[in-house]
Amino acid sequence: MSNQPEIIYAERFKKQHKNLPEDIKKKSVKTVRLFLENVLHPSLRLHKLSGPLEGLWSISIDKKYRITLRPLKNNMYLFISIGTHAIYGKR
Repeated sequence: MSNQPEIIYAERFKKQHKNLPEDIKKKSVKTVRLFLENVLHPSLRLHKLSGPLEGLWSISIDKKYRITLRPLKNNMYLFISIGTHAIYGKR
């Protein structure tokens, strides 16, 4: 059994990613690669969300863009959404 994380991409994430500016798409690919190498890498700024988003986590692509995710079983993660902080308001 591998210790490398596995990512499942929600349809919402795929659609949002498709509509991102090209430079952010490139940054997001680097962020996902880093996540796969080390989930706890400091530059990801992984943190739990609270309030209505309790149970979700967030990682940073840059100062403006984020990925929200839900940890699943067996080192698997569901990447739910990608975008600016405005994604926190969309459920």
